[in-house]
Amino acid sequence: MALVAHLKTKVAGFDFSALAPRLGAEWREEQPGLLRFPYLGRMVELAKHDLRLEGDPLVDPRDQILLYNYVSSGGGVQPAGDWVGMESLPNSISKVRTLSAYCEQPLAKRFAGRSGRLARVCEMVGGLPAHEDSSATLAFIIPVLPRLPHYLLFWDEEPDDGFESRVKVLFDRHVLEYLDIESLVFAAERMAEHLLELDS
Repeated sequence: MALVAHLKTKVAGFDFSALAPRLGAEWREEQPGLLRFPYLGRMVELAKHDLRLEGDPLVDPRDQILLYNYVSSGGGVQPAGDWVGMESLPNSISKVRTLSAYCEQPLAKRFAGRSGRLARVCEMVGGLPAHEDSSATLAFIIPVLPRLPHYLLFWDEEPDDGFESRVKVLFDRHVLEYLDIESLVFAAERMAEHLLELDS
C-alpha cells in the first residue's frame, strides 16, 4: 500500500488531458482528473486518488500498482506488433519461470482439448485472432490494457503422439515503455486468471 500511495502522489501532478492519447485512454473536459480505459475487457476509472473497476472500488493493491504504473509511465510509442518472449526482455531471467507457472501452464492445462472454448473466452475480453504464420492451434492478441497487448499462442494436446498442450505468451518489443518487468508479469497472470474465471 505504501507503493500505491507513492504512485498516486506521482500521478497527481500529471496533465491527464495530455496523457490520455499516449495511453489509449479517454479523457473528458468535465472530469479533468479522471481517465477511463479498458482493463481485460472491463472499464477502469482512474482518478488521482481513487480507482474503480466497473464502478466498484478496486481494492487489490497489486491491481492498483499495475494500473497506476501504467499511467505513471507517461505512455510511449505505439505497439509495433513485433513480438518477443519474456526471455528476450532485459533482467527477466527470474521472471520466465513465474510467467510459466502462473500464466502459461494453468491456461494450457485448463483448455487442453478445448481450443474452441479458449477462443471464446479470449473474444470475451476483446481478443482478436492473429493471422500470422504459426504452428499453434490458436493465436490471439489480447488487449490487457489499451497499449499493452499480449500475444497468446496455444498448441493443443496430441495424446496419440505424446504431446501435452502448451501456451506461450509474447509481448510487444516496446512493452517496457509502459510497465516494469514485475508489473508485466502480473499483467499476464491477471490475464490468465480472468480467462479462467470466464471459463467457470
